[in-house]
Amino acid sequence: MNALEPNLKKRPEFIKVRVRRQDAPGKEPYWELHKIKYEPELNVISVLQRIAAQAKTSDGKKVNPVAWDCGCLEEVCGACTMVINGRVRQSCSALVDRLLAENSDELVLEPMSKFPVIRDLQVDRERLFHNLSRVKAWVPVDSYYDMGRGERVSREDQERNYPLSQCMSCGCCLEACPQFLKVELERHEGESDEAYQARKDAAFDESFVGPHAISQAMLFNNHPTGKTLADERLEALTGPGGIQVCGNAQNCVAVCPKEIPLTTSIARTGRATTLYAIRTWFEK
Repeated sequence: MNALEPNLKKRPEFIKVRVRRQDAPGKEPYWELHKIKYEPELNVISVLQRIAAQAKTSDGKKVNPVAWDCGCLEEVCGACTMVINGRVRQSCSALVDRLLAENSDELVLEPMSKFPVIRDLQVDRERLFHNLSRVKAWVPVDSYYDMGRGERVSREDQERNYPLSQCMSCGCCLEACPQFLKVELERHEGESDEAYQARKDAAFDESFVGPHAISQAMLFNNHPTGKTLADERLEALTGPGGIQVCGNAQNCVAVCPKEIPLTTSIARTGRATTLYAIRTWFEK
């Protein structure tokens, strides 16, 4: 028997869904109420699909379908992140029956607040990926030639690295982080694409890098090949917007859908950057 089945008789005939919408970047947001017929075992993506199919509000007004992002539908791509009933989470794995148990009156869907809104529930996560670039969150390679067997990785390192490798860049940790503040720049009249991008990059580089990037830096610093860039990553993490900005609120680890030990990575980074700073001071 489905664990939720005993509660199905208490479910309403219809589900009310309140969506925070925004027609374009920089436009004023507004709320819209929709109503769909209740079905068991829906997730939030299914709800949005039914809203899109009927394309009308609860009072019968015809509207454009709500825009949202999704990809894999199995909590792997990280694209469908949104704020649901006041909590950031993946909409593909947010089950409606459980959400109605939290709030039986309605579902409330909002875009993440830490990123510029593109439209409705779609946000621009460019800064998230920019910050991964800041800490060089990749394994460097010299070529694609077969260079033979790589260095052996110990069982201990494998067990430490695997949880960190599950990060899907969903942005949940950033939405929950008090130190990760929204950066949204207005484009100046007549400003070129290059100049606008340069201004954005400069603003991103001054802001907090985020727990996702900190954790990925620790992942690749513990990789046999990735550790060749370890000092460059630590240099980035001691610069503006680095590890020193973290307030240790621990919200990030509480909302991570993959249960990645982000606070452990933050603690490891604090120690690594301290040792790096001492070492470089003596090398001067």
